[in-house]
Amino acid sequence: MTTQVLFAAKPERWIEYQAPLARALKEVGIDANLATDIPASDVEYIVYAPNSPVQDFSIFPKLKAVLNLWAGVETIAPNPTLKVPLARMVDHGLTQGMKEWVTGHVLRHHLGMDAHIINPDRNWVPNAPPLAEQRPIAMLGLGELGAVCAQTLASLGFPVSGWSRNQKNIDGVNCFSGNSGLQDALSGAEIVVLLLPNTPATENVLNASSLGLLAKGAAIINPGRGPLIDDDALLEALESGQVGHATLDVFRTEPLPRGHPFWTHPNVTVTPHIASETRTWTASQCVAENVRRGEAGEPFLHLVDRSVGY
Repeated sequence: MTTQVLFAAKPERWIEYQAPLARALKEVGIDANLATDIPASDVEYIVYAPNSPVQDFSIFPKLKAVLNLWAGVETIAPNPTLKVPLARMVDHGLTQGMKEWVTGHVLRHHLGMDAHIINPDRNWVPNAPPLAEQRPIAMLGLGELGAVCAQTLASLGFPVSGWSRNQKNIDGVNCFSGNSGLQDALSGAEIVVLLLPNTPATENVLNASSLGLLAKGAAIINPGRGPLIDDDALLEALESGQVGHATLDVFRTEPLPRGHPFWTHPNVTVTPHIASETRTWTASQCVAENVRRGEAGEPFLHLVDRSVGY
C-alpha cells in the first residue's frame, strides 16, 4: 500500500525537502506518495511547518500524525482541530547547531573577546579572564537542546546550574526545578542561557525580580524564545549595569522592528534567529523514521505533551 504523506509548508521548503525526504522515506522502506496537493480525504501523515496555510486538521479523516519541521510547537499545539499525535523536530543537525552557537557566545562573553575585537582606540589592557571554573552559568531549559548545551559547557569546566519544569538528572549539571529552584539556579550566575519553550508558565521568566538575582554585570544569551524575557526589564537592567550584555537571537516580533531599542543599544547583540536551523537531510531522516513507526504500529518519537504545550 502507498502511504499518503502531505507536505504542508512554504513553497521554498518543498524545494529544499522534496528530494531528501523522498529518499529518506524510501530508505526506511516506505512506499510513499509525497506531495503538496494530496486530497484531504486520503492524507495519512502531514509533514508540517506552523506557518503553513493548513490550520484545520479536521478535514483529514485518515490522518495518523502531524510531524513538525520546527522544534517549536507553541503555535500548533493549542490547535483544537488537531486530534492526532504531534511530533516536534529533534534532529542531530538542530542539536549540533545549537550547541555550537551557544558555546561560541558563552566563550565570547567569558573571554571578553569584544574588548579586543572592537578596540578602535588601540588600548593595551592585559587583563586575563578568569578560568571557566570561576564563571557560574545558569541554563534555563533542560530539554533536548538545553541538556546538550549544559553538558558541553560543563565539559569545558564551567559550573552549570540547570533549571526545568520537572526535575532532571544530568551528569555534570546541578539541576533545579520549581519556583525555588529557579532562584537557586539564577543566584550569582554570571552567564544565563535561555532554552525554554514558550508557554504561559515561561513567559517573562527573566523579569526585574529574577534579573536581580544575577551577579552584577551578567551576560544574557537567548536562543530560545523571545517572550522568555521582559524586554523593558532587560533594558532597565542593562542601563543600571545589573546586566552587562545581552545576546539575543529571538524576539517577540520577528523580524525585529527597525525602531526597536535593541538594535542601537551598545550592550545588546542582535542575531537574526540563526542560532540553529534544521538541516534538510537529518530532519528528513527523523520524519521518515516516525512515518515508519506509524506504519509499523510502534510508538512515535518526540511526541508533544499537549497539556503543557511542548
